[in-house]
Amino acid sequence: MARTQENRAGGGARSNTRSNGNGNGNNGKQRRNGKPRDEEGILPVLARAVREVESRAQRRHLNSDQRTTFQVVALLAREERTRVKADTELTEARRAEQLKRLDGIATILAKTATTDSTLFTLLGDDAEITADARALRREMLESAGLAVADDRPAVDASGDPDALVDRQVVPRSVVRRQLANPFQTPEYIDVTDLPTPARRLASWELLGPLFESFERATDGRASSMELPEDASRRTPAGPELMEHQAALVAAADAGHRTFLLADEPGLGKTAQALLAARAAKAFPLLVVVPNVVKSSWVREARRWTPGHPVTAIHGDGHDLDAFADIVVVNYDVLDRHVGWLGEFGFRGMVVDEAHFIKNRSSQRSRNVLRLSERIRERRARPLLMALTGTPLINDIEDFRAIWQFLGWIGEKAPTPYLLGKLEDTGLTPIDHQFSGAARRCVIDMGIVRRRKVDVASDIPARRVADLPVELDGEVGRSIAAAERELATRMVGRYDAAMAARGTPSAEMDLDLVHAIAVSERKDSEGSKTGENVFGMMRRIGRAKAGLAADYTAQLARSVGKVVFFAKHIDVMDAAEEALASRGIRYSSIRGDQTAAQRQAAIDGFTGDPEVQVVVCSLMAAGVGLNLQVASDVVLAELSWTDAEQTQAIDRVHRIGQDRPVTAWRIIAAQTVDARIAELIDAKAGLAARALDGSDTEAGSSADVQVQALEAMLVEALRAR
Repeated sequence: MARTQENRAGGGARSNTRSNGNGNGNNGKQRRNGKPRDEEGILPVLARAVREVESRAQRRHLNSDQRTTFQVVALLAREERTRVKADTELTEARRAEQLKRLDGIATILAKTATTDSTLFTLLGDDAEITADARALRREMLESAGLAVADDRPAVDASGDPDALVDRQVVPRSVVRRQLANPFQTPEYIDVTDLPTPARRLASWELLGPLFESFERATDGRASSMELPEDASRRTPAGPELMEHQAALVAAADAGHRTFLLADEPGLGKTAQALLAARAAKAFPLLVVVPNVVKSSWVREARRWTPGHPVTAIHGDGHDLDAFADIVVVNYDVLDRHVGWLGEFGFRGMVVDEAHFIKNRSSQRSRNVLRLSERIRERRARPLLMALTGTPLINDIEDFRAIWQFLGWIGEKAPTPYLLGKLEDTGLTPIDHQFSGAARRCVIDMGIVRRRKVDVASDIPARRVADLPVELDGEVGRSIAAAERELATRMVGRYDAAMAARGTPSAEMDLDLVHAIAVSERKDSEGSKTGENVFGMMRRIGRAKAGLAADYTAQLARSVGKVVFFAKHIDVMDAAEEALASRGIRYSSIRGDQTAAQRQAAIDGFTGDPEVQVVVCSLMAAGVGLNLQVASDVVLAELSWTDAEQTQAIDRVHRIGQDRPVTAWRIIAAQTVDARIAELIDAKAGLAARALDGSDTEAGSSADVQVQALEAMLVEALRAR
C-alpha cells in the first residue's frame, strides 16, 4: 500500500488519535512543552530537513547547502537508528515505530539520490565531513533539544580557523600517563646511517620519474624488497607463521623500519605488522584502521602479541587505557585525537587499508600524514607500516600519500634517505637506465608484495565467473530506454560540436568523444536533468537483486554457505526478502550496525549451520572480515574498481581456506553493466604492471565512468 510522503518521513501532519507507542492515543498525552511525543526529539527535525531537500531535488535546484543537509540527515539518521536499537528502555512497539519513521527518512534519501547520483558519494566512509556539515549537525541536535559535545575545531591564538590547536580531546588516562612518565627517553641517530648528500640530483624534479618508473615497469620482477631467508617461524604467542610472514618479521628484526606491505588480501598482513612491531621494539604502537576492523585488530593483537596490552579509542576515548602498548583508532574519530596522539611518544605507526588515504586533500589523509610527521620528528627511526592489498585503485598517483606517510617523499621531492639512494646510482632522469634503478631504490625502501600463487601454495585457486542475466519486462525496457536517452543526448552534443566547427568529417573524432564523456560525467555530478551512468547502475542493481538472490539460494542448497555482496542498501533489502521467501536463513552485515551487532552477524554465519547466507554491504564488509567458512561469493552489483571486487572475494579466499573459491559476478547482459565489467577487468592490469612486474597491458587510468560513457557514445555514432 502506498504511504504518504509525510508518513514515510516520520513527520508532517498526524492524527491526534495515533498510537504513541504504548497503545494509547496522543490526545491528552502532551509533554510539558506542549509538543506531542511524536514531535519531540531528532526525528521531526530530520523529517522536515529531508523533505526540503527532496523538494529541491525534484526541481533540480540542489545547491551546496542542500547537499550538506542531505549528508547530515543521513549521518544523524544512522546514529539515531543505532541508538534506538540499543535503547533498552524503549518498548518494542515504540522501537518499531521509531525504526519505521527512520525507514521513511531513508526512503526519501534514497529517492532523492536517484535524481542526483553524486549524492551517493556523500554517504561513503571516506566522504569528508566539512566544517559546514559539523555546524549543521550541531544545529539540528540543538533544535531537537539534545545535548551536544563541543566538537568544533579549535583555533590558535591568531584566531585563524584553519590553524587547529593540537589538542582537541585528551582522555583522562592520557593525562595520567603523562604525569606518571613526563620524560621520554632520547634517541640518537647513528651517523654511519646518514644518507648520501644530494649533488648531481639536487636540481632535478624526481617525483614524476619515480612514479613513471612503476607505471612503465616491464622487467617481469615483482615489486618486493629482498627479505631474509630461513627466518624463524616460531612466535612467542604459539601460532606458527608462514614462511613469507616470517621473512618480513626477520627484516624488521634486522633493522628495516619502513614497509609498504602490499601482499594480496588474505596473506596475514595483520600478524606480520604486529610481530614486526615486537621485533623492532616499536611500542607504544599506534594502529589506524577502518572502523569495521577495529575490534578485529584488538583480537589479533591479543592473539599474536599477548605480552603487550592493547586498547581501542572509541568516541572521545573515555574508556581508553593509555598505559597499553598498542593503541587502535579508526579513521573516523582520528580528528578528535590527532593532537595528543602526535605528542604521545609512539615508536611505531601502522595504517591498515592504506589506500584509504590516497586522496591527500581529505581530512583522514591529512590527519595520518600529520601524525606520521610528528612521530618521525620525535623518533630517530620509528617503525612505519602501510598495509594494503590494493595500493593502486585508479592511478599510479595513488602511491603518493602512502610514500609520504612512510617518509620516503615530501610534498615536492624525495626525502634525504631516498634521495641518497638515487644519488648513489650515479644516474639522472635523462639516462636510459635511470627508470629501472630508481624503481629498485624505492622498492628497497620497503615495498613488500607477495601473491598467493607464489607464497601460499596451500591456498586453493580462485576464479571469477560471470553470469549474464537478461532484464525482461517493464524493468528491462525502462533501463534500455534510459540508456538510449543518455546516448541520444551525447550524440546531440557531438553533432552540435562538429557543426560548430564548420568542417564536417566522416571520421569519428575520438578526442571530441572523450571531451563529451568527461563533460557528461561532470554534468551528472551537477545534477543535470535526464539519465546518467550513476543512476542507471543503481537501477540495474535493483533489477538484478531478485535474480542474484535466486542464484544464491540455489548455491546455498547445493554447496553450503554463500557470501552475498551488494553495493546499495535497497538491493540488500530486496535480496534478503527474496531469500526469506525461499526459506533461506541469512545474517546481514551493514554499515549502520554497532560492533556487537556486526560480530553477532558474523558469528551467526560462521558458527550456526542453519544460517546459509550472509548478505554484506560492499563498503561495510569488503575489508577486515574472515568468512572462509564459505567458498562461494555472489557479487550482485559491480563496484567501480577491481580493487573493491578483489577485497570482497578475499574475505573468503585467504589463509585457512581449504577449498577452491568461486566468485559469481551477476552481469546484466546488453546494458552498461556489461561494459563496466569489461572496463574493471582491463584496469586490473595497472596493479599487475606496477607491483607484480607483469607485462600485461595495463588499462587506462582514466575513470571507469568516463570510459563507459565513451563506449556508449562510440556505439551510438557507429549505429547511425
